[in-house]
Amino acid sequence: MTRLASRTLLFFIVVALLAVIGSFLVPLRVIAENAPAATFQFGGLERTYRVFRPATLSQGRPVPLVVMLHGGFGTGLQAEKAYHWDEAATRFGFVVLYPDGIRRAWNAGICCGAPERDNVDDVGFLSALIDQIARDQNVDRSRIYLTGISNGAMMAYRMACEAPLEIAAIGPVAGTLTVSCGQAKPTSVLAVHGLADTFVPFEGGVGKGFSRASRPSVPASLAHWREIDGCSAPAQRSSGSVTEAPAACAQGRTVELITIEGAGHQWPGSVPPPAFLQKLLGPPSTALDATVTLWQFFSTHRS
Repeated sequence: MTRLASRTLLFFIVVALLAVIGSFLVPLRVIAENAPAATFQFGGLERTYRVFRPATLSQGRPVPLVVMLHGGFGTGLQAEKAYHWDEAATRFGFVVLYPDGIRRAWNAGICCGAPERDNVDDVGFLSALIDQIARDQNVDRSRIYLTGISNGAMMAYRMACEAPLEIAAIGPVAGTLTVSCGQAKPTSVLAVHGLADTFVPFEGGVGKGFSRASRPSVPASLAHWREIDGCSAPAQRSSGSVTEAPAACAQGRTVELITIEGAGHQWPGSVPPPAFLQKLLGPPSTALDATVTLWQFFSTHRS
């Protein structure tokens, strides 16, 4: 295939992805009308975000905060609709923050898009935004948790490695560690990954996405965090297609990996996207509700 033909094909793939994702966002008008995106000035840029606080949650006591980082081509609004965090917040009693990346991506190190190319300070932005939301929403600063999918999962790892604020635990889904992470503070980690993921391969290397960078394997990322947290060797238990490998660590922390046989590059238990994206990324696994699983993990950890 010639270079021109390759660029043309890439252009049409991007256009198709954005068109399909755009159609997926049409049903989100109810959420958009009830909780419009807010703005936050940082680094000379106007950034946007969304916050969900259950109506039944008292303002009089400090509450946990979950930060949900969308994947590449996603938005905070799409993540709010697809991954059921609002429902979990209402059921269990916490606040959810849905920030937006620049041009639908995050600078997570070796990924992704314009933010990586332009060296956008997403660590600084997210740290400042979380600090503001913690003040506004009366957040218990010992119970701040970050999760994300794909590029958002990589950004959650980077935040745990580099952010100046205290993070009790992170929950990367379909992502891997993309920075050196030499100065990380001990942080509990629960990683969820499909073994059939071809965009962020479990064993590392170059995935099928637009980035051609080679990335470390998921096991290597978790091994690095076990070193940071001073963990014992992980145990392993399986039930059907789901395998859990938790490791007990110093000061009550935990580093755990959950893998799902046959699962692709999707959030397990999420709202199924259009057929085109399911064909491209694989359908969301129904073997695990990643949102409830992550919250159950988060709820047992404090910084």
